[in-house]
Amino acid sequence: MTSVYSPRPLSASLRRAADRLRRAGILDPDVDAELLAAHVLGVSRGGVQAASVRGDTLDEISMSRFEEAVARRATREPLQHITGVAPFRHLELRVGPGVFVPRPETEMVAQLAIDALRAAAVPEPIAVDLGTGSGAIALAMATEVAHAQVFAAENSVDAFIWTKENFASVGADNAHLAFIDLADAFGDLDGRVSVVASNPPYVPDEAVPRDPEVRYFDPEHALYGGSDGLDVVRVLSRVGLRLAHSGGTIVIEHGEWQGEQIRELLRTDGWLAAATHPDLTQRDRATTAIRP
Repeated sequence: MTSVYSPRPLSASLRRAADRLRRAGILDPDVDAELLAAHVLGVSRGGVQAASVRGDTLDEISMSRFEEAVARRATREPLQHITGVAPFRHLELRVGPGVFVPRPETEMVAQLAIDALRAAAVPEPIAVDLGTGSGAIALAMATEVAHAQVFAAENSVDAFIWTKENFASVGADNAHLAFIDLADAFGDLDGRVSVVASNPPYVPDEAVPRDPEVRYFDPEHALYGGSDGLDVVRVLSRVGLRLAHSGGTIVIEHGEWQGEQIRELLRTDGWLAAATHPDLTQRDRATTAIRP
């Protein structure tokens, strides 16, 4: 005998999904359930909330897709891998396996770079994003500082697939992308760059991240930075000195415990006015310095 599908109210499906995600240890289960439903239904999160209040139901195909998405999230697969997108400032970036998912805390790192770029005392300032990953910082700079020229470097094949897609999708004429080793990046820009920015790998090799989304799904090349986490930061400091003009700024994201070490590293290399900045949770998140 063939069973007949009985439509389930969206509100009940959301509650059931949130309960499952809560048991799986998801920090914001109600938010994730709504975002997954929005992805399945092709509407905004607000649209899902409105449909839930109206008493809308899910048809059989949508219900099946929603339950599949919830099951994936319950394994701690990143929400952004399931939906395929990650919001970053005013951008919506394509992400998936092989590329680091941009985090909300990196938005303030981009803001530091944007502020420095806007303050540059040249008519067409140049910025460089080293290890751009999804392109988040570079594309934020390019779209929010339209009179600047922004150059982004990536050296991971897996990440570069997503970088190219995001650069093409955003379509900023002043954003330029290169697949190149960071140490050798943009030699033709030596001494001309106003802002050098990066969100490098900075997790010490032995410090395995607690969150399963990070530990099992973020690419290792974007996470681990050597025994003290600063191997790539050392490269960035030297490359930044090569690229930046006098008065140029370097902006480096890092872990909340690394500010003092990075300030000392930059000062030793010859940078001036090294300062560490907190994110919205008041955790140290980025350090800036000025090229003498």
